[in-house]
Amino acid sequence: MEILRRDFLKYCAGAAATLGLELSPLGLIKQLFAAGGVPSNPTYPIGSPTSTLIKVVSPATVPPPTEFISPNFYYTIAPGDLAKYDENGFGAWSFETLENPGLYILPDMASGNTSATRLPDPSSPSLLNFFTISDCHIADKESPARPPGTSYDYPNPLISGEVDNVLVSEPMGNSSAYSGIILYTTQVLDAAVQTINAQHRQTPFNFGIGLGDAVDNTQYNELRWYIDVLDGKMITPSSGAHLGAGDIDYQKPYQAAGLDRSIPWYQAIGNHDQFWMGSTAVTGQLRKTYVGSHILTIGVPSLEEFQMLGSASQAPQFWEAMFNAPFDTRLYMGVVNGEDQYGAIIGAGPTTSTSPLLVAHDHNRRSLNVHQWMNEFFHTESQPVGHGFTKQMAAQGFACYSFNPVPGIPIKVIVLDDTDKLYHGAGGSLDQKRFQWLENQLAAGQQADQLMIVCSHIPLNPYAQVAMGDDPSSVESPYLASLWQDSEVPMDYILAACHNNSNLVLWAAGHVHRNTITPQPASAYIPNADANQGFWVAETPSLRDYPQQFRSYQIIYNNSDSSIDGEPSISILVLSHDTAAQSGTPAYESRKCAIGALEIYDPTAFSNHKTNPTNNYQQGPGMDPNTGNYNAELVIPLAQLSSGLQSKLQKLGPVVGYFKINGGTNAATSQTVTLNHKVLGSIPTAYRVSESPSFNGAGWEFYPGPGDPTPSFALGQRSGSGAKIIYFQVKDANGRVSPVVHDYVRYS
Repeated sequence: MEILRRDFLKYCAGAAATLGLELSPLGLIKQLFAAGGVPSNPTYPIGSPTSTLIKVVSPATVPPPTEFISPNFYYTIAPGDLAKYDENGFGAWSFETLENPGLYILPDMASGNTSATRLPDPSSPSLLNFFTISDCHIADKESPARPPGTSYDYPNPLISGEVDNVLVSEPMGNSSAYSGIILYTTQVLDAAVQTINAQHRQTPFNFGIGLGDAVDNTQYNELRWYIDVLDGKMITPSSGAHLGAGDIDYQKPYQAAGLDRSIPWYQAIGNHDQFWMGSTAVTGQLRKTYVGSHILTIGVPSLEEFQMLGSASQAPQFWEAMFNAPFDTRLYMGVVNGEDQYGAIIGAGPTTSTSPLLVAHDHNRRSLNVHQWMNEFFHTESQPVGHGFTKQMAAQGFACYSFNPVPGIPIKVIVLDDTDKLYHGAGGSLDQKRFQWLENQLAAGQQADQLMIVCSHIPLNPYAQVAMGDDPSSVESPYLASLWQDSEVPMDYILAACHNNSNLVLWAAGHVHRNTITPQPASAYIPNADANQGFWVAETPSLRDYPQQFRSYQIIYNNSDSSIDGEPSISILVLSHDTAAQSGTPAYESRKCAIGALEIYDPTAFSNHKTNPTNNYQQGPGMDPNTGNYNAELVIPLAQLSSGLQSKLQKLGPVVGYFKINGGTNAATSQTVTLNHKVLGSIPTAYRVSESPSFNGAGWEFYPGPGDPTPSFALGQRSGSGAKIIYFQVKDANGRVSPVVHDYVRYS
């Protein structure tokens, strides 16, 4: 289903105002007020954001692990030993100022080489600016349906067996099952939202989108926390008996800031949003555990059984066997003790030697199916209601839609559910219905001469999880082929469909928790295609795991691009953002947990990384091996696009993509107000502003240059309630005039 903002606008009284009709201000003012508004005063305000183009979070070097359990080395400190992190040097970090600030990596479409860098052209007009958050994994840490018992004492429990007549042992767990960050997931999201709001005040976002795995384990209370943080509500981040809610930092209720109401946000679905821990279908047995008092138990597999997880088709059998193993061979998974400062795991261990621990049951922990999960997005105070989903889509369980973010700018966003509905695991997959829908959406966008972006949870044909320096050809198998190996529609068919529609320039996804960017050159599928043509797959990292970043994407039009012999191009500026959490807040504390967990689970991540630039933390070329950061300018030649789209972009006039009085406060105590705005499409040279929709008596004024003060306007005399509607318009050097925009202010 395609959602068009113009379909809403044509019913808005503001549309009548732009036609010069007299209005009853009350209805329009209410609508404008609902669309604006500043965030709440948060309990945990952030500090000043720092750009990763200038300064980055750099984990400290840790010594190598010393405990050898064939075939690997491990640390003697476990992920759950949060109280010991500081004294052992785990989780330590500092800010590192870059030697060459402001530079973006300029990856090559044909070869994938990432050695080139440049400063984007500041004179290039912007077409769109949006942010992505992904893999927040909002977690109910006290839920009895979680599996921390597999991982908090990593590498224990161990799974042993023979490989080529040699006894080997492998850890049963991983960081997905347990990391100290589970104590702080809602507070990290709140800090990210505040950082987004701060960035929005500098360079306004036209929209934002969550790329899936909003929650960790399908629970109702997890999803309510996610939506309520974005809505700016009071958050009670505990469940059950609410242990420690009065004095433990991660348990205390707090006021979330909420996303700036002028930013519409949308949502995609991930595997953790609908499957147990993102790994298997939620059974009736599991549903009882979610809302019950008994802690989950799981069997300990053999090494042969454990290897079944490498196949999506065998994984359901594996989980069925583990959940139904003889009781005396199982492990209690344990829960977080909310009364403990470090969230100690209690009640975990073998069923034969561990006393059963009962927790307070909580109906709000219930597992949501896809229909219920989608329906919850209609219970929101931010825009748009449903956040992309419709009631019809929720009834069908079909989480795919598209929208046009800015009227007048020929860009289409396609939101795709590419999760595995067959095996209910972590792989990418499309069935025939979703594949046909995607093909139809791409074809419609191509025919309409629209620039297209796909947003999904799982990246299409991404780079492998290995270091590549600046050159992907340095490794034998550069792609993560296993991610889509069990798709009902083969990945090659999906790639071919994408390349058959040349207006597709970006596939934005999450899932792998990293900043990797993978070129998809058209030459692999289109005979005689230009080496520079194709589309980019850009991944957004997780707010849960290090580097705990979100990303922004600014699309600009370059009239002349030196990287392609001076021809015009489209550039996508991909920028990673650290949350600006202040010292002493739960979100700030979480960074130590995220870094420490990575160091313990992956000892090669930061061991001696200052002298070993090809450590395992780098995944794909271009990613900084010290920090995981990757800021890039992704170039698409204009010649790749349909002739109609090329013509549209070359003739595009100015469009005011954002307009708010006094930053969206909707209030003024001074007669002079600030006209905060962002112009897209072309460079403005003049503007006019008035309280009259026909601009009676308002002349054109010179548009301020870079570094000049934001335009302001003197309000007329106050009357009645003081409510006023301000109209704004710009034009460029070619005389092209933007559509009129307006905002409301109450002058008191």
